[in-house]
Amino acid sequence: MRDVTCDILVVGAGPAGSSAARAAAWEGAHVLLAERRPVVGLPVRCAEYIPALLVGQADVGQGYIVQNTTGMRSFLHGRCIQDMAAPGCLIDRHLFDQALADAAVRAGAQLLVGHSALTRAADGTVLLAGPGGTRLRVRATVIIGADGPQSRVAHWAGLGRSRCLPAVQVRLPLREKLEHTHIYFDESVTAGYAWLFPKGDVANVGLGMLPQAGRPGLRRVLQRFVRGLAGLGLVGDCELGSTCGWIPAGAPRPCVADNVLLAGDAAGHTHPITGAGIFQAVMGGRMAGRWAALAVRKGSTELLHGYGEEWTEFYGDVLAHAHQRRCQWEAYKGPLDAAINRFWIGFREYYAAS
Repeated sequence: MRDVTCDILVVGAGPAGSSAARAAAWEGAHVLLAERRPVVGLPVRCAEYIPALLVGQADVGQGYIVQNTTGMRSFLHGRCIQDMAAPGCLIDRHLFDQALADAAVRAGAQLLVGHSALTRAADGTVLLAGPGGTRLRVRATVIIGADGPQSRVAHWAGLGRSRCLPAVQVRLPLREKLEHTHIYFDESVTAGYAWLFPKGDVANVGLGMLPQAGRPGLRRVLQRFVRGLAGLGLVGDCELGSTCGWIPAGAPRPCVADNVLLAGDAAGHTHPITGAGIFQAVMGGRMAGRWAALAVRKGSTELLHGYGEEWTEFYGDVLAHAHQRRCQWEAYKGPLDAAINRFWIGFREYYAAS
């Protein structure tokens, strides 16, 4: 067992954690960035779409971009119901995550791959399990939890965990060049949607939904969806890879407790309707890192509450409204033709007061 002391321990080297570590190290804090996986960013559990504006905000070059998209097309029962401008990028997510982690290291953070956060002791120290059975006992002034939707750090801090919805995705050959992301709605995809995101000569095809007893499960619904796309000549039916995961879809909740901050999926900052979370992870992680560094410099963890206040001002209303819409969508039992405009972000009716 080796004892380590630092100013800030960041748990998780995804977009939120690496952005937090980078921001804090840039401010002069001694930062440890612990990532449980042996390689940052792998395996990928993501649809790999980011809004174009995030490229500049992330500030790690563009080497991770595979394809730019110009807009988003929404389909209901196979019929296009909206075509909207929405500049974005399909990325190699692992390269994006690695670029952010590398930027954190260049700023001065110490990256520990293959290190899982196991427990937090009564004295506040965190036990990390490393490769080959090694153990580190870390004493940090501030802990930032960026360890995903099933966050251990959130559990330690008594902040709970976000309610999540399941999602599944396959990678398929793309038969037709596309410049738009495609969103598909159908009553079989309960309170959710299916997607086709073009990524060069392949496509990420998946869905996220509310499971219901007595109805087909996600993989069966996805198989039917893929057959439909293949029948239209959009994709091949030869599966090149698959993934699955959990999408936070709960109500906004506190992201600060004592000397602990949460960011990204660990904080429930994912959009409850779209499932998008990379933009919020980068922006929220950066905020968390700055406030953590300020608290260390000033010697007062009370300052950490500034992070929660800044985040709420920045994005709180968006998430609160989206959660209201999610609750309404899940409770709705009628045909989507009469209601999708209220439930999806592409329509004016979505933004009306709930």
